[in-house]
Order: sequence, then structure tokens, then C-alpha cells
Amino acid sequence: MTDSESAAKPETPAPAPASDREPLLKVTGLTKHFPIQKGLLRRQVGAVQAVDGVDFTVAPGETLGVVGESGCGKSTTGRLVTRLMEPTAGTIEFEGRDITHLSTGKMRPLRRDIQMIFQDPYSSLNPRHTIGTIVGAPFRLQKVQTEGGVKRAVQELLELCGLSPEHYNRYPHEFSGGQRQRIGIARALALKPKMIVADEPVSALDVSIQAQVVNLLDDLQAELGLTYLIIAHDLSVVRHVSDRVAVMYLGKVVELADRDALYSRPMHPYTTALMSAVPVPDPKRKAKRERILLTGDVPSPINPPSGCRFRTRCWKAQEKCATEEPPLTALLTGHQVACHFPENAPGSEGREETAAVAG
Repeated sequence: MTDSESAAKPETPAPAPASDREPLLKVTGLTKHFPIQKGLLRRQVGAVQAVDGVDFTVAPGETLGVVGESGCGKSTTGRLVTRLMEPTAGTIEFEGRDITHLSTGKMRPLRRDIQMIFQDPYSSLNPRHTIGTIVGAPFRLQKVQTEGGVKRAVQELLELCGLSPEHYNRYPHEFSGGQRQRIGIARALALKPKMIVADEPVSALDVSIQAQVVNLLDDLQAELGLTYLIIAHDLSVVRHVSDRVAVMYLGKVVELADRDALYSRPMHPYTTALMSAVPVPDPKRKAKRERILLTGDVPSPINPPSGCRFRTRCWKAQEKCATEEPPLTALLTGHQVACHFPENAPGSEGREETAAVAG
């Protein structure tokens, strides 16, 4: 080989390790406040702080689970990420591109890459349209040409999601809840997205069907290389599907860690209380485990407590918790915790073992 030939064929660099790759999704300081207006002049007198400064990243091919009780802001976070809602503040980056305030027209091409699976399989499908029309809608809206036509592409999607191609001309009312959710998943997969945000994908389904849908999501991820952001309140579902888990409380992420580490050694008191509430089928194990009962109600997101938002229900709360808001900080154990006095952290009377602020 001559010198000119070798110059024309440079060596192909080795692919970067997964840990060194740029995140597919990066959320920084994400905030959504819903204004409260009163009077004839509709003056703003307050705001519902649904999401208030949320930070996280999702790597390509990863599944990030978001958990928390009702009203914590997890579903709002999912709608902000998919730009179905306009954020009040913060940034959303997808593949390194800032999509926080893109117009509807500029967001349209990105809809191919970010899709959503909705919570209610009954209300998310138009009862007047056939399954073929519903699943084929993304092709028509994005003006995507398919080999063999839209009908063939839709039938292949239905088969991929465990349905029969013969269901093409049927209507939603002819299907069960589990089948309807499969139709919703097929619609989300139509344009071969890179990321899917699933908002409580199995909470409206019978327990016997939940496992089938969760396994389908797992299989699709392995086959198509999908990235998931899965929002749920069922900790057992999140444990089954997630690589990492973010725990939300009153609009903020209070703990973020690898799945196994979070479930074996939860460090935020709120996470510890959530874990103690998970049903255990073994009576002997149940007798040994301490059940943590939180006193009081969740504070109003209109006027959240000062300092740590969980302090009004926390058994470890001290004066510092009322005056200083704990930042989401990375411990040497790998957890990111927003707590002045974390649980299960060796030598964690304060924050001596903290490494760096997450960001």
C-alpha cells in the first residue's frame, strides 16, 4: 500500500465506552409553576409549584424510573420532557440540542425521536377511529413513506406488540385494557423513536396483565435499542424495568441511584418510608420488617415548607432542615441524595463523605 493510499484510509477510532458517551437526555433545573389567578382582572396571586428545579440525565439504551406518591410532579416532568407542556424555567437537552423552548414547527421533526405512552389506555385512543388509523397516524402526520405502504407497516407494528395483523380494521372498544395499551405502544413505536416516555404504563391495568406489558417493554428495548423514562408509583414495577431510579417528593428529586443500590440501601428518609410500604408476600419476612408510617399530609405545592420539603413528615428533622434546603449531592456510595442527615450512609452525621454536587 502506498503512502497516499494509507493517508486516504485513516484508522477508525474505537467506539467510546457507554459511560463516556453523551447522555441522550439531559434535564437541568427543570421547573413548572402553574399560576393561580383571581378576580375580574385575573391577577396572579400565587402558583402551584408542580416541578421545582429537577436535574437528571438518561443515557442511550438506559431506563430511568421516576417514582413518588401522587402529586409529586412526576407526570408533569414527563410531559415537560416531551414538550407537551412549556417549562417555566430550566433546560431540556436532547442529543446535545436545547429543545426547551422550540416552537411547535421546530419540534415536529423531533417528535419522531421522542414519543410518549399514556397512562389511560381507554381515553388515549380515539373511539371513532380504527386501530389502523390510530397506529398509522404518525406516518401521515410526519409524511413518512414506508416500504409496502402504511397498512403493511401498521400490521407489522401490531404483530411486534403481540397483536394480530387482522385487528387493523377493528375499533378500540373491541379490545381489553391490556390490548389497548399494546396499541398505544405500537403507535409510539411507529416512527422508530430513540426515546419513549411512559407515564404510568401499567397502573390502569389488571395485575395479571401488568407483567405482560412490562415484559413487552423489556423485549422491545432489547430488540430496538430504546431508551425509556418510566414514570410509576408502583415500586415493584420500577424495580423490574429500571437501571436507575429517581425518587420525587413535592416537585423535587430527593434521591437518585442505581436500582440495586437504591432498593438495598435507601438513603433519603422518604425513600426508606416508601420501601417499607412495599407489600411482601412472605409472612416471615413481613414480620421482621419495620413499617414506617409517615405522619401528616403532603404539604401544599402552593406553599411548600422552607428548607427541606420533607421535614414536616421526617423523623430525622432538625433545625438545620428548616433553614437550609439540602442540595442533590453525590455521596461516595454513588447515591445522589438531597438530605442533611441521610440514612444508611456510613459516618454520615453530616456530609463528610460528599463528593460533588450533581449537575
